[in-house]
Amino acid sequence: MTRFRSRFRTSLFSLAVVALVSPAAAADTILYSNATVIDGTGAPAQPHQDILVEGERILAIGGQGSLGDRAVGARSVDLTGRYVIPGLIDSHVHLATPPNRSRAEAILRRQLYGGVTAVRDMADDLRVVGDLSRASLVGEIPAPDIYYAVLMAGPPFFQDPRVLAVSRGFQPGTAPWMQAIDKATDLRSAVTLARGTSATAIKIYADLPAERVRAITAEAHRQHMMIWAHSSVFPAKPLDVIAAGADAISHVCYLGYQAQPQNLAAYEDRTPVREELLAPSGDDPVVARLYRAMLDRGTILDATGSLFVKFEAERKAHPDKKPLRCSGAQTIRLTQQAVRAGVPISTGTDFVNPASGAWPEVHEELRYLAVDVGMPPLAVIHSATLVGARAAGQAKDMGSVEAGKLANFVVLTADPLVDIGNIERIEMTVKRGREYRRADYVPVTAKELGDDD
Repeated sequence: MTRFRSRFRTSLFSLAVVALVSPAAAADTILYSNATVIDGTGAPAQPHQDILVEGERILAIGGQGSLGDRAVGARSVDLTGRYVIPGLIDSHVHLATPPNRSRAEAILRRQLYGGVTAVRDMADDLRVVGDLSRASLVGEIPAPDIYYAVLMAGPPFFQDPRVLAVSRGFQPGTAPWMQAIDKATDLRSAVTLARGTSATAIKIYADLPAERVRAITAEAHRQHMMIWAHSSVFPAKPLDVIAAGADAISHVCYLGYQAQPQNLAAYEDRTPVREELLAPSGDDPVVARLYRAMLDRGTILDATGSLFVKFEAERKAHPDKKPLRCSGAQTIRLTQQAVRAGVPISTGTDFVNPASGAWPEVHEELRYLAVDVGMPPLAVIHSATLVGARAAGQAKDMGSVEAGKLANFVVLTADPLVDIGNIERIEMTVKRGREYRRADYVPVTAKELGDDD
């Protein structure tokens, strides 16, 4: 009888696993035919392409009708007149500060139905984020895949009220996902704790000298974790962060602190960049040095430019608002210089639109790069897809429409290379082989986001 009960429990467990996994692991073979494919690599658009999907992955791509026997028996989806791009990646989101499950799910749903198939969560309450990541992966909720970071910073940062909101139950600075670091910290143990959260990366945030930034980065890389860092960590300067080997740095604005004789002593000092020390037009020589160092090391720039331009516009209507660290105009100039230098730029946002916004925030970053910065739409799509996948450490599996990669792509009814605004002409998003039709989207409500409107 004991043996029978054990087998019965095992059978129930197996059935439960199948029930959870099978919705996400679509078993169908589907032929998406006759689309114009913009593959995300930066290559020109290819018309009249067929995409064969089997389960979660792209099996093959070729000219219309060229896939032959491999497509026999596949369900056919005619994409004549449609444009296919890789799933978009927002490389800077915060889903759980403070944790609110219904709000996070609403944001994720809007992202997925708006063409976003992956995001980088840049430090939150990972108890919540980890479960959201799992739920997305197995198909329990409509959401992009989530790759997330543990935060490390100097002890002064852990007076920040956001820390208290995301680490309840722990003394500030002691949660595995929110760690205070000083000279006495055993970094080997600290990074091991970080790995235990299933995080992809460590985010180096604030209040650390150059020596600690180097040490954290070295140990993280030794244990096969990425480093996502603020571009200025205070007092560590941008060049310190880049030289330490950060894989991706956030906020192009903060690069301006390199031009100051001495960096701010702490993140908590919100003194803006002294823009008068930077070149008013053309390439600034100090920033040019930073960009050369980034190119040498393969560092990705998570510019978050639309955040600063957006806030600048809001300040015109509400002059009482405290300024951000850079003006919108300076942020644009620094991003333009990065483009001229050839620095890879991902599309991060770091803000959440109100419920009245029908589309994910990353669309604004695409428009920022295309309209404000002047990048060609083909390059913008490359930034929003393959560069974003590299920033998340996932380029092997996503970021481009290629055989062997995950079937993550967006079907558009108008050409985004003619007008980047056509990114919102979405017919459907395909994520891990599952179709999410825009017509089925249920808008986010003000209640879900906690808006007053």
